[in-house]
Amino acid sequence: MPSLSPASVVAALRAAGCVFAEDEARLILSAARTPDELAAMVDRRVTGLPLEHVVGWAAFRGLRIAVEPGVFVPRRRTEFLVEQALAQAPDASVVVDLCCGSGAVGAALAAALGRVELHAADIDPAATRCARRNVASYDGHVHTGDLFAALPDTLRGRVDILAANVPYVPTGEVGLLPAEAREHEPLFALDGGADGLDILRAVATGAPDWLAPGGCLLVETSERQLPSAVDAFTRSGLKTRSAYSEELYANVVIGVRVAAPVRS
Repeated sequence: MPSLSPASVVAALRAAGCVFAEDEARLILSAARTPDELAAMVDRRVTGLPLEHVVGWAAFRGLRIAVEPGVFVPRRRTEFLVEQALAQAPDASVVVDLCCGSGAVGAALAAALGRVELHAADIDPAATRCARRNVASYDGHVHTGDLFAALPDTLRGRVDILAANVPYVPTGEVGLLPAEAREHEPLFALDGGADGLDILRAVATGAPDWLAPGGCLLVETSERQLPSAVDAFTRSGLKTRSAYSEELYANVVIGVRVAAPVRS
């Protein structure tokens, strides 16, 4: 079949409501290897498949992160979580990416820190299969299971950075998400329970057993949920603060395990 022209790709995307049609067309045109593949990719995008699933990758903190259909797409605002982790623990040697999805956060941390012991974990086998591709070049270890139950016991008390991009959308608000998210990403990667903080509380409760003295836990949450999230961290015994990026409209809660005083 004849190849679609760049102008016709832009026109099709614009007609489908893609706000950044020119930019998306450029990515799709560069990713397609044949005219048939181009037509199929445009059709998938026009019918609502996220662009990252169409082209097979997402840009995240300067990296090209492989993203397979059905796997949570890393958001640009989550780059702020990575920045806060690096600022808090610039010499980290053991990093865990919990609720890892594609493994974007773990890969970005490893890329910035250099030689680290990297672990990524998720309850979804599709996500951990994808994460293995993204952390392989950092010798990352990937585990499938429910939160801390997925991690090897040898990590207890050794983790310098525990990054957990937990789901935090309240159950009753999932239906308000863009169709790209609610129709093409797993519900358990979005739904955080009645007030959106069920998984966050579970992670905050379990984190102190896994953090090294001075190690930090970081999660992303919404502005509305911030006071409750901070309270959950504080109740778990972590020294807690929050950070906000106006540019990315991102809120991150940081909790540090305070070393116990040495008794004489």
